[in-house]
Amino acid sequence: MSSRQAIHRLDYTPPSYLIDRVDLTFDLEDTQTKVTSRLIIRRNTGVDSGTPLVLHGEELHLESLKLDGAPLHSAAYQISDTTLTIAQMPDDGILEIVTKIDPASNTSLMGLYQSSGNFFTQCEAEGFRKITYYLDRPDVMAKFTTTIIADKSRYPVLLSNGNRVGSGVLDKNRHWVKWVDPFKKPAYLFALVAGKLVVLSGTHQTQSGRTINIEIYVEPGNLDKCHHALAAAQKSMAWDEERYGLEYDLDTYMIVAVSDFNMGAMENKGLNIFNTKFVLAKPDTATDVDFDGIDSVVAHEYFHNWTGNRVTCRDWFQLSLKEGLTVYRDQEFSSDIGSRAVQRISNVRALRTSQFAEDAGPQAHPIRPDEYLEINNFYTMTIYEKGSEVVRMYETLLGRDGFRKGMDLYFKRHDGQAVTCDDFRAAMADANHADLAQFERWYSQAGTPRVSAHTAYNAEAQTYTLTLTQSCAATPGQNEKLPFHIPFALGLIDRRGQDLPLQLADEAAPQGTTRVVQLREATQSFTFINVPCLPTPSLLRDFSAPVILEYDYSADELVFLMANDSDAFARWEAANTFACQLIKTLYQKDATLPLAAPASFISAYKKLLSNDKLDPALVALMLQLPEDKYLLEQLNDVDPSRLALVCHSIKQQIARELRQELLAVYQKLNDGTPYRYEGDQVARRSLKNVCLDYLSELDEAMISSLLSDQYRKADNMTDRLAALKALVNRDGGESQLADFAAQWADDALVMDKWFTLQATSRRQGALNRVQSLLNHPAFSLKNPNKVRALITSFCVLNLQHFHAADGYAYAFAAEKIIELDAINPQIAARLASCFNRWTKVEPSRRELMKQELERIRDHQGLSSDTFEIVSKALAA
Repeated sequence: MSSRQAIHRLDYTPPSYLIDRVDLTFDLEDTQTKVTSRLIIRRNTGVDSGTPLVLHGEELHLESLKLDGAPLHSAAYQISDTTLTIAQMPDDGILEIVTKIDPASNTSLMGLYQSSGNFFTQCEAEGFRKITYYLDRPDVMAKFTTTIIADKSRYPVLLSNGNRVGSGVLDKNRHWVKWVDPFKKPAYLFALVAGKLVVLSGTHQTQSGRTINIEIYVEPGNLDKCHHALAAAQKSMAWDEERYGLEYDLDTYMIVAVSDFNMGAMENKGLNIFNTKFVLAKPDTATDVDFDGIDSVVAHEYFHNWTGNRVTCRDWFQLSLKEGLTVYRDQEFSSDIGSRAVQRISNVRALRTSQFAEDAGPQAHPIRPDEYLEINNFYTMTIYEKGSEVVRMYETLLGRDGFRKGMDLYFKRHDGQAVTCDDFRAAMADANHADLAQFERWYSQAGTPRVSAHTAYNAEAQTYTLTLTQSCAATPGQNEKLPFHIPFALGLIDRRGQDLPLQLADEAAPQGTTRVVQLREATQSFTFINVPCLPTPSLLRDFSAPVILEYDYSADELVFLMANDSDAFARWEAANTFACQLIKTLYQKDATLPLAAPASFISAYKKLLSNDKLDPALVALMLQLPEDKYLLEQLNDVDPSRLALVCHSIKQQIARELRQELLAVYQKLNDGTPYRYEGDQVARRSLKNVCLDYLSELDEAMISSLLSDQYRKADNMTDRLAALKALVNRDGGESQLADFAAQWADDALVMDKWFTLQATSRRQGALNRVQSLLNHPAFSLKNPNKVRALITSFCVLNLQHFHAADGYAYAFAAEKIIELDAINPQIAARLASCFNRWTKVEPSRRELMKQELERIRDHQGLSSDTFEIVSKALAA
């Protein structure tokens, strides 16, 4: 059990010492890497001269320690498991530290470690302390010079942050390369890579006329899969200059792909290290979703150069300052290069499915937390996705031009600094002379606000009044919530399906057909005038705030909005709400009664399939039933098996009653056009494969043949995987699974897809299949991608089998969490989150889940990462 103490935001104090410059020398060896650091240190202003210097360090072997050139006697310093303390430190001095570390044994993948025989680093959040003793906190920013020494044959490529300034050859077949980063940075942005890598190069011409070299490094054999990532980097650079006037500040921008990585990618200054999943792609190995993910993640890490690197966080409680802002920027980039409507809907679906559950569960925390036990556990959907929605609300309130003014002021004030979320909010307010004091509550209060809407129409006065009431449930440590500042977008639609011009009672003229009203009180009313007829309200357009909307739409109103709303998000929302209402109603019916959707529901889907004017990608999204995880949050005391049965029954009914329409759309879109990753083609493939997914519910030889044909004839992974996903849920799909594995046995990322397909299959025996696949040659518990593909996919995505009534899957998850905790605590803690919503299920399952949580909590030697997640879950 962990003995680590919680860290509190309000306990923040500035560092007692600052480091102006760091000179690092790495002499790389598998198990005996020597790290020499030379730190130019000075006491911070206002700090007493008697204050000791306390450096962070973990799993380090200290070889020597010098102060201003003289060796320090062992009595002059103290070493613990996590610190090196020098009691008598002068006001300024040069500290030289030599440590030895063992990268080959570092399975946590934090600090310096090996993967496929190459060296990589991951230092965010607190990994640098596993490399050398240092002030490992984000508000200590220094200029780094790094010299890397290694065997020339084994490690021909030696990379670090900044610009390459020198290289040479040593004896014994060793060589060295020196890198200088001209910009101050915290230690979490340090990076080193050494290994046998090949490079794909390109350039970007900035608006000021500079030529930026772009280099993508991968293992040999993967070079042909890097072209999309290179194009994504080029597009990102151009977009950031055009949208925000932000130009890259080094001569070379480098990306390195590694298969063993805890995260998606890392924005180390000038040397971004990526999970291979977000670099390697070509049509026969990657899906449209993969290509889109690469665009998004490459953009995200590149955008961090300014929102995270040039301006960084004062402390880790401010994590959303860089992550929420940068997620918003990458979402806007993806919207501009693709379909804005589809991007927005996809982002909201992810937010509602995962972040809303997080906000409603035991791990709920504000986007600026007040305390943490283990910082790695705060890389959450709340910090990233809800943080992005909070940033988006600034632009909704201030407009695009106002938001840009705020960004400009933010960089003018804080370039080269480590700052807070309050500093960002102040820049937005000051640049626009806006009152954003109440907006601070989005940073300090956890939970998802609920907004209840009520409407009233006065035909005689031709007025329409919208009354909004907000509330927010208690969350851990926060029983009472004050009203949020909520931008609420809406429109009114007449009987013909046309948007009405909207004019508030105190306005001289209409101000457009979509209006944003500002809800600041617990209850507020807004009255629109000159409304000629009873309209249908289109509420929370474009999902203008991360809230749960409560409005009693009738089925007829939802069908009307599905057909007529001009706001793409609201149109999709009507379809999603209609499906949710139906599923909840059927779930709550007498279990002995037949499960059937009403004719109005089937008719609405039929109209969608025949609508040639809508974007096919939007139609595809509207046709998809809500995800199990999202539905689980809408109910209490859930029997996951019955919920799965209801969803499957509706899906089968749609397939039966709309067979002709589904098949017609499928055949129309399955026209043999050669694959290209382009917006119109992506949209057509998405609708085609949604139709295929429904058709696969029909037990017909003709459908089996259709699935097999698409699997065999597809010229791209998107179509091949869509067919295989359907086949694994049918009798006889084993042959295609075996064929797929034989074809792609040497491609780790494609095999991850193969693992996930089987982990998420609804066929009986899912747990047995997963347990068997743990012994597959392509699986390794030490590789986070493999764990996520097989174990996490089963526990998080296959709710029907994870929540089997016998509880065996819960026991399996607990065993793997305990086993993983000894290897990689970060990955173990993330997997442990599969138990977070144990209180939502019915009592017998709830008790089984609780028992497994207690077993994990009580395991001897459990990491603080996993202990924090499990103990909070049990406190729910």
